[in-house]
Amino acid sequence: MKIGIPLERKLLEGRIALTPTAVASLVQQGHQLLVEVNAGLKSGYNNQQYINAGAQIVADLTTVYSADLIIKVKEPIAEEIQLLRQHQLLFCYLHLAAYPEVLAGLLTQKTTALAFETLTVDGRLPLLAPMSAIAGRLAMQLAIYYLQQNNNGKGILLGGVMNTPKGVIVVLGAGVAGSHAAALALAFGAEVYVFDRSEQALAALTEQYPQAHAEIFSEARLAELLPQTDIVIGAILIKGANALKVLTQALQQLLNKGSIIIDIAIDQGGCVEGIRATDWQQPIYWQAGIGYIAVTNMPGAVPRTSTQALSAAILPYVQKIAAGALAIDSELQSAIAVKDGKVIHSALLI
Repeated sequence: MKIGIPLERKLLEGRIALTPTAVASLVQQGHQLLVEVNAGLKSGYNNQQYINAGAQIVADLTTVYSADLIIKVKEPIAEEIQLLRQHQLLFCYLHLAAYPEVLAGLLTQKTTALAFETLTVDGRLPLLAPMSAIAGRLAMQLAIYYLQQNNNGKGILLGGVMNTPKGVIVVLGAGVAGSHAAALALAFGAEVYVFDRSEQALAALTEQYPQAHAEIFSEARLAELLPQTDIVIGAILIKGANALKVLTQALQQLLNKGSIIIDIAIDQGGCVEGIRATDWQQPIYWQAGIGYIAVTNMPGAVPRTSTQALSAAILPYVQKIAAGALAIDSELQSAIAVKDGKVIHSALLI
């Protein structure tokens, strides 16, 4: 199969879908790999490394999109959608519930598009998990930075020092992203509260991080905590669908000035009511004294780590697609979002 890997075009996005090592494994299996020139540079992989792996480096996007299978990281932009065609396969993070214009484009082109974020194995989302883990940790790094007074934050040290008060963190969602955000906050010595509607998810988090306060989601309890909270991390996930708006504007008003809100769920529309998407050029905006961060490609800030984690996760599934297993593999079938101009994934039919 001819496989194309384009340069990512989202603002300040440095990832590439597959490392040279992963490309080499596909070439060894008899597939032809087309990699757009300089697609791997920001992840630390140069053109020669891909050539050494057996790929062909191509200078124009049209040639890349002549492939039977397109493997990329983020959803295609308008320029790329116009190059897609019927019977072609696209495999990437799509987040179509939050990007109706991309959904419309894919339906018009009648491309078969598979979403990393909905591929399901035994109830897990193995292609979403590595980026969720990275996003959770980056969220805490950002929050700590913007909590500094010189960045308009409250001016507190997250873990306190020498009997000074600890910072208070509220994490909404005990999944992969929320758990990793909580882990880093605990490592810095903060007081951490994690809310979720799933007792099973909270039990798993408590087993791994017994220092965290794990509680069933309650708006009343949240309202009680927010006046003393310094950072809120939104990490609510509904597979393939828009996230629930659990942090209402009324709840946001309970935070003190200088507090930080980060919405990791922004790729799925966000779980913070009224929040606007941001990017790495300007990750934060301030409103009524509260800092709002909602970067839509958060793992793109650490492309070397992110690329290595993503490539390792997706390679087995790329190999199966390239071997023609899509029609018979239930795991791959779970990732199909649209096909032949029709919506396939149930979350997009709501």
